[in-house]
Amino acid sequence: MAILLAWLGNADLRAAEAGGSDEQGPILGALKAFPFDALHLLSDHSIQKTRVYAQWVGRQSSVPVTSHQAKLTSPTSFEEIFRAAVGVIEEVKRASPFGDLVFHLSPGTPAMAAIWLLLAKTRYPAKLIESSREHGVKEVSIPFELSAEFAPVADKQADEALTRLMMGVPPESPAFTAIVHRCAAMKRTVAMAHRLAVRDVPVLIQGESGTGKELFARAIHQASPRNAKPFVAVNCGAIPQELVDAELFGHEKGAFTGATAARAGYFESADGGTLFLDEIGELPLASQVRLLRVLQEREVTRVGATRAKPIDIRVIAATNRVLPDEIREGRFREDLFHRLAVGVLLLPPLRQREGDLNILIDSMLASINAEAASQPGYKHKKLDVSARNLLIQHSWPGNVRELHNTLLRASIWAVGDKITTQDVAESLAVTVAPKADTILGRPLDQAISLPDIIGDVARHYLERAMAKTHGNKSEAARILGIGSYQTLSNWLQKYGVG
Repeated sequence: MAILLAWLGNADLRAAEAGGSDEQGPILGALKAFPFDALHLLSDHSIQKTRVYAQWVGRQSSVPVTSHQAKLTSPTSFEEIFRAAVGVIEEVKRASPFGDLVFHLSPGTPAMAAIWLLLAKTRYPAKLIESSREHGVKEVSIPFELSAEFAPVADKQADEALTRLMMGVPPESPAFTAIVHRCAAMKRTVAMAHRLAVRDVPVLIQGESGTGKELFARAIHQASPRNAKPFVAVNCGAIPQELVDAELFGHEKGAFTGATAARAGYFESADGGTLFLDEIGELPLASQVRLLRVLQEREVTRVGATRAKPIDIRVIAATNRVLPDEIREGRFREDLFHRLAVGVLLLPPLRQREGDLNILIDSMLASINAEAASQPGYKHKKLDVSARNLLIQHSWPGNVRELHNTLLRASIWAVGDKITTQDVAESLAVTVAPKADTILGRPLDQAISLPDIIGDVARHYLERAMAKTHGNKSEAARILGIGSYQTLSNWLQKYGVG
């Protein structure tokens, strides 16, 4: 199904007004030159002019026309044009997930053409066409790659909210400047963390695996009055259940078999500073009871001891579980949740951090280059443009940690000084596939995007097949059960796989 998207231009309006003349305008010319199944018309003209044109072009071409009004303060406002175009593309993709998109460059302003070009070469792979009186309608071949991740500025309301949030906060600590970000969601999260840092209250950090929970915990500690005291990080999920109490609270000599000497636990080790309890949701219920008492009484009793020791610590807990759900299932104590959840931070996943991916890629690659610079024979790595686009199009279920590991692997695979699309594809191919229930068992209490899910699945297997066959399209088509080399090429273009 071929779908044409175009801005309504003045030449098109003049053609409709001329009626029966030879003038047909760029859009109608394209509809007559190529077999399209649908036309989506973006317009910043009046509703009346748009409606009249849509009816006229529909009669002239017999192609179904859907018009989309766009309110632009200026026909050269790149941000507003970008938002309008992306909104329409997403709507079209939801309605026709397997449709082939075609963007018309000629109607509208140069800014509109530039946005079509940007989107076609990065986020939404599409065919580009243009038209002229001299050469008619033809497909546009772009002999270079683009790498762009548009990051619209936060709106005025968001800026004002962020300003209010930051009022009364000391100058930003270097600990927070180390958190690479520029999107509004992360700016707000960092501002909230900064406010929490100067208040001596428990903090609960929630977020998917790999979102940087420990990085935030360390930043809060370093920006707090306790920064000269210890920061002790504990992965609760890595401690055997039978040793949880002894590890956290310590034990006396002879308290259990193998306890040949008294030993301080993590709480005592962090006295005066901050104790970071990662994966708090993994603690067994019995240990949760003891933890609650320690937090309430601010004293700890070692296993096998009869006397408690006073402690002065701040607890920061983190989890990738949804604790209210764990409470309902009886796996986490509600009273402990409320004791920990005084200051709550929810870290956004990487796929929701609009505008952050490019700067994270640059920052991580610079760090990888710096760390490997002293290794024999290492060449400073740069990222090929098409390889960057492949990274941008990935969904990153493992978030920032997955991104770092992918870049590190790609830097190892790269033979020369440039990381290629093939290097990135091979690095992504070893990523653990999401569990089946993340695809088939998603809750429907909130809206999902079926086209995005289908696209993620297709992109995942296309990348793996291309990596496995080292770019051999015929072999990749066979592995994936796709009819031919040409059909595979269409799939690769559709989903932006190098």
